Amino acid sequence: MDGDGDMDPGRDDLPLRANTNHILVRHYVLDLDINLQTKVITGTVVLFLEPGPLAGDGNGAGEGAPTPPQPSQSDDSWGDESHRDFTLVLDCCDLTVSKVEELDVTSVSDMQGLLKEVKGEGSGVGPQPDSQSAVLIQRLISLPSTQWKKQHHLYFQCSHAPASEGGGPLISHTDRWSLQVRKRGVRTIQEFPRALRVCYKTKPEGGSVRWTKDQDNRSCVYTAGSPINNRALFPCQEPPVAMSTWQAQVRAPRECVVLLSGENQAQPTHLHHTGLSSWDYYVTMPMPASTFTLAVGYWRQATAQLSTAQLTPPVQGTRAGASHTHAGSLDLNPFTNMDRPIITCPQSALVYSGLKDEKHSESDCSGLADDDFTCCHADYPCPFTDPSAWSQEVVPHRMFAPPSLLQKAQVQVLPLLPGCLAAAHATLGVHPFPRLDVLIVPASFSSLGMASPHIIFLSQSVLCGDREGDGEGVGERGLSLCGSRLCHELSHSWFGLAIGARDWTEEWISEGFATYLEDIIWARAQQLSSKETEEQSQLKALLRWRRLSDELQNSEEQLQILRPNMESTGQVSESGSSLVKHALNPEKTFMQVHYLKGYFLLRFLASKVGLEYFLHFFRLFIKKYHGQLILSQDFLQMLLETFPDMERQGLTLEAIYADWLDRPGVPKWLCEGSVVWTQTRLVEDVKAEVMPEQLVLLLEILLEEAELSVTSLHTIKRTYDLPKQDAEVRHRWCELVIKHKYAQAYGDVEHFLIHDQAMGVYLYGELMIQEDSRQQALARRCLSLVQNEMDKSARRVVEEMVL
Repeated sequence: MDGDGDMDPGRDDLPLRANTNHILVRHYVLDLDINLQTKVITGTVVLFLEPGPLAGDGNGAGEGAPTPPQPSQSDDSWGDESHRDFTLVLDCCDLTVSKVEELDVTSVSDMQGLLKEVKGEGSGVGPQPDSQSAVLIQRLISLPSTQWKKQHHLYFQCSHAPASEGGGPLISHTDRWSLQVRKRGVRTIQEFPRALRVCYKTKPEGGSVRWTKDQDNRSCVYTAGSPINNRALFPCQEPPVAMSTWQAQVRAPRECVVLLSGENQAQPTHLHHTGLSSWDYYVTMPMPASTFTLAVGYWRQATAQLSTAQLTPPVQGTRAGASHTHAGSLDLNPFTNMDRPIITCPQSALVYSGLKDEKHSESDCSGLADDDFTCCHADYPCPFTDPSAWSQEVVPHRMFAPPSLLQKAQVQVLPLLPGCLAAAHATLGVHPFPRLDVLIVPASFSSLGMASPHIIFLSQSVLCGDREGDGEGVGERGLSLCGSRLCHELSHSWFGLAIGARDWTEEWISEGFATYLEDIIWARAQQLSSKETEEQSQLKALLRWRRLSDELQNSEEQLQILRPNMESTGQVSESGSSLVKHALNPEKTFMQVHYLKGYFLLRFLASKVGLEYFLHFFRLFIKKYHGQLILSQDFLQMLLETFPDMERQGLTLEAIYADWLDRPGVPKWLCEGSVVWTQTRLVEDVKAEVMPEQLVLLLEILLEEAELSVTSLHTIKRTYDLPKQDAEVRHRWCELVIKHKYAQAYGDVEHFLIHDQAMGVYLYGELMIQEDSRQQALARRCLSLVQNEMDKSARRVVEEMVL
């Protein structure tokens, strides 16, 4: 596989350069300083390493090993004489690396206990001095999960160890996509240092993090789910097979809140005379480095009802929330009640205790927690082995937002969380992660949501209500977009995070599953009847079918394939490096095919065995594969083995590949099934009082009309109060406005392009294609207002349309 050289500038594949077959990072310790003014993160990352699966006794140089890059003029030490030395390759870009050093872990007094344990094993002869560090690190990495606190304490102590003075220096080199490290004269992996410290700083233009302003025009930074993942945040091993744990210490301005993908609800430590606070997070579950998530800003926590006086953003430089704190209201001090275990809300829109009905009782999950249950993953403190986790319907959770959106977060999102968490538990079983933070991210966020371990980002576009209002009184129907999106992101805790794709090109394993499960979980959270659930499911299927059909007609065929590597899926080079096909294609960023086609594949499979049996199979699959990486064949093969009648009816693994995963276009079953979805009651009565999904459908039908009068458009806007609807509805309204050149509503289009950037990209194209000077001027004006804060991929696509 051609995965080791630099990417051809003319191609849109993302190189994963790390040589994970040779050597693996097992733990990261990050120590970071956030500077919101200079837009730079400075710090260190310490890597704890062990030989990879193909380390053997050689130097890991053979076929597929990284070709040594040509040295830059300033890198005199990276010479030809060392090209036979073993090279550690890390994924890295847009970082300034100042130093890489080997750590002397033998100088850490607390590590001597491990050395004594090692000496007590085997022949009783202790390791030679030159190998003591390697033995100690291997012993540290191998500590059982019951000793994770001791392990993390030792990791932290070792991360502050001095640089090793013996054995020669480390030399390093950075190229476009990697950081490469050697130790002069070290030819084998076994001799290579096991603990390294990389001193570096990020660049403001680095693609892994977004430096921007929040809705109150205050500086913030967050990991944006970039196609390049976290390699511009810290040097790491990006391939998903490099499962690791981490701990991080982050320093930021004292008024800021630091949220991070960690198991603990961190408490800030105020650093006297510095104006900074320090936050410490950790994880004990091995995860791909791409799932590490960070958000730093002047967020505030929503815990109860808000008073009007509290909604004024604090003045820059003053202690936030120092006053105006009332009993029974939200405290704007970001550090109050940070350790509150479970947030409840008396006005909760969803009463999750009602989920314990006969059909979805605790017994649905308790049968999985049998005495013979054993995990199949690497050793870590797993909630699936904790009896109390099986009955914990709602995990501790917190809600954060900038001050101007706290009221909406309080009224709309916070009351949904307990019911959605409980519904997810009723559907899928044990929560894989012990806690959850939810954050309303800045308007420039390019998606409606993003899930990471312990944290969910939500776009402000999922919120409902007046542009300046709080959305109070919108009702449960008005919360449909917010609730369904929240359920989508919660689904990723199981599919996408606890169970991840071994090959990143198989995005449907994450997004198709989450799209399918969001409907089921949201229906349970609303406690809909079986008839209401089915009607809602049919309506959602019709809308998704229309969206998928449109996308398949207007996209490249190569981007429509769910398994683009086909028989080569999951394969890597000898070193472990590979390419992620089309990952850097900006058009792919905004495509829904992996969501929608994957959703319909799961809907098709469920139709073959029945919904209840299918969901029970999901729980069996989670029980077997949590904490692991999978390919499509793992899920499909287990499904066919569990339901042998499917194969006897001709539904084989090869047939599913051929019809659904390995070809573009629409599978035959989907064409036939779509007819049914147009004949449901909810489709027939879209002109009556409607739910948001019906309103979307109504507007889509109207988009097919060649002409609509100004009077009709005015009546539609007034009748359905369109500016107050959710973003899905407003997007269709904007399309209608543009198509019929309804100038009185151009303000709605401008507001959408500025405040709903997660969904507005293609409206620019529609404004330009009309060849109307006023509409084109509107597009250019909106772009000029937001281009400095836009997601890079989105900006590139929009500029190609507009400029």
